[in-house]
Amino acid sequence: MTRTDAPHREETKMTDLTPPSGRDSAEAERADRLLRDHRSSIDRLDAILVYTLAERFKHTQEVGRLKAQHGLPASDPAREARQIARLERLAEEAHLDPEFAKKFLTFIISEVIRHHERLKG
Repeated sequence: MTRTDAPHREETKMTDLTPPSGRDSAEAERADRLLRDHRSSIDRLDAILVYTLAERFKHTQEVGRLKAQHGLPASDPAREARQIARLERLAEEAHLDPEFAKKFLTFIISEVIRHHERLKG
């Protein structure tokens, strides 16, 4: 298993896509195959997100240790604002709702600050 393989994949069976009246079974089979392919891609992307977040948190934990060792504050509002603005720009470029991206990063930043405060003691 590679790092990006999801351990459990949701399987779609033909019964998931019962053809509505007037649709033939070949069309339903094609839709079923496409649904499975999309779900498989979603499973891989979910795994990538989890491993990427884990890697990010490894780095933020090191930042937290450095801050604690040198008496720096757990939060850096100026950097956080720059990061949020940067992510909003990236979201727009990627055609992702910038407000969603902002909420996502704000949540991650709040978790990082919580970890940093815990390290500070």
